[in-house]
Amino acid sequence: MAEEKRSYGAEQIQVLEGLEPVRKRPGMYIGSTGPRGLHHLVYEIVDNSVDEALAGVCDTISVEIFKDNSVRVTDNGSGIPVEKHPKTGKSTVETVLTVLHAGGKFNSDAYKVSGGLHGVGLSVVNALSEWLTVEVKRGGKKYRQEYKRGVPQTELVEIGDARGTGTTIEFLPDNTIFEEIEFDYGTLQHRLREMAFLNKGININISDDRGGANDKFHFDGGIKEFVEYLNKKKNPIHNRIIYYEGIKDGNSVELAIQYTDAYSESIYSFANNINTHEGGSHLSGFKSAVTRVFNDYSRKNNIIKEKEDNLTGEDIREGMTAILSVKLPDPQFEGQTKTKLGNSEMRGIVESLVNDSLTAFLEENPKEAKVIIDKAQKSAKAREAARKARELTRRKNVLEGLSLPGKLSDCSEKDADKCEVFLVEGDSAGGSAKQGRDRKIQAILPLKGKILNVEKARIDKILNFAEIGAMITAFGCGIGQEFDQSKLRYGKIIIMTDADVDGAHIRTLLLTFFYRYMKPLIENGNIYIAQPPLYKVKSGKSEYYVYSDKELDKLLDEKVGRDSKYTLQRYKGLGEMNPDQLWDTTMNPETRTMLRVEIADALEADEVFTTLMGDKVEPRREFIEQNAQYVQNLDI
Repeated sequence: MAEEKRSYGAEQIQVLEGLEPVRKRPGMYIGSTGPRGLHHLVYEIVDNSVDEALAGVCDTISVEIFKDNSVRVTDNGSGIPVEKHPKTGKSTVETVLTVLHAGGKFNSDAYKVSGGLHGVGLSVVNALSEWLTVEVKRGGKKYRQEYKRGVPQTELVEIGDARGTGTTIEFLPDNTIFEEIEFDYGTLQHRLREMAFLNKGININISDDRGGANDKFHFDGGIKEFVEYLNKKKNPIHNRIIYYEGIKDGNSVELAIQYTDAYSESIYSFANNINTHEGGSHLSGFKSAVTRVFNDYSRKNNIIKEKEDNLTGEDIREGMTAILSVKLPDPQFEGQTKTKLGNSEMRGIVESLVNDSLTAFLEENPKEAKVIIDKAQKSAKAREAARKARELTRRKNVLEGLSLPGKLSDCSEKDADKCEVFLVEGDSAGGSAKQGRDRKIQAILPLKGKILNVEKARIDKILNFAEIGAMITAFGCGIGQEFDQSKLRYGKIIIMTDADVDGAHIRTLLLTFFYRYMKPLIENGNIYIAQPPLYKVKSGKSEYYVYSDKELDKLLDEKVGRDSKYTLQRYKGLGEMNPDQLWDTTMNPETRTMLRVEIADALEADEVFTTLMGDKVEPRREFIEQNAQYVQNLDI
């Protein structure tokens, strides 16, 4: 949304409260002190620069990563005001960098639309950095100030003349705050590409001094190009992307849709460039309008007959890839994480605009309309077949007095939060796991053979696949639209597969199923991956279990000695371990190591699952080549 230039001086900076709590409780401000929080520091600075772009005063943002993991973010915006702030008595630069909630985005005269963390961004980054320097070009002069852990080391000083305007922030994250300070290029690259898609026409550059990688992002097509990018590894069923951009009551709505032959939906909503993972009023308005428009069109054109039921929203969204981006002056985000838009008025605004634009598209493009509706009708038939199959299964279970799959060795504890179920590959490993487990809290569900690749199957086929049916019944919480977290029977669902290629494949198939049909289990932290040992080292009377090649090297160098006599056993399958060994190394809650599955970025996760499990071979080959350095287990 193009914005007129607005005044931005010291009087627009409003001070709300001090900075003291940030170093004491960093998680409250950036989510965590792990990798997610670390990368959030960069996003906060970039968000400020993008806000300048939305105000019409910035078109280029550059991010540079250096060998010591310091980062420099430069923009050609208006530059942070340098004059003394009337309330703090300090320069406005220092006020913005040292006072929490001091920012121009609290004043609509400076920014009509903004993202960022409610104005806390720069001060939080400053507080959590070992050192930070700021340089501002403004009014023909260049200014600089230095900080350590949020404390000014110098005054704001004029250091020379300057052409143009802008702000440069350079910082090194504080290693006493963060678990690690190594930035991942791919993570930053992904977010910056996303920002360039969402703000068409701006230039966002990233470079990495550590390995030489660099990218330049500029998309005149904006979210239209975003949808093309998301679908490049899928098979679109129509070429013309449904696109709309409009403004109502000062609120901007931008929408791009394209359908593919996939069986899952990929819909992403944004408010002021913030990915609203939990949706909100804008997404509700969008879904409601889409369902109504397609049904009205189908009725009007006699595609759905008089006595036939309407298509459901789920049917209509099958295979849909969509980006919904709204920009509004006063966004209200629910919760600290800002992942759900709460502005109730946005539902009606989005619903109205989508209704008009989508109706026009279908009327003007009957070929595309027919292809999309035909896909939705096939989905409806599959959904009805799946419903009948579920009803049949329920009746059968009631008649036979069965409620759980026969292969499940259940636990005796009834409190779901205390229970866990191991999904084990094959009968031999299942036998060891059953004997080695704690029967009170640990259940075992052996899975035979490969799991169905749900990326290539509709719901009726998925529900008829025995191993998936066994999991759904054992978990008790349903799938898809019928998912109910409160009925989950196990607090932890643990994938325990062999440490070989087949085991990795089964793990990926399971994760694809969970991501597509039981995503809340991942979002709520219920899915884990067991970490069985790779080796057993025996030296004299001592035995050691090690879980990686790196750990093996360390053990041989520091404890065993490479010249001494030792035996090395490589575990290829869980069935090679006896029950006691499996318990000691992998299942004992007191001593085991497990990985919890998390979705750091839903867009990236969607892309990975499409690449690995979709139809196209070339993207999968490229992905494997690019990520070969991270592979731990490879059978040749």
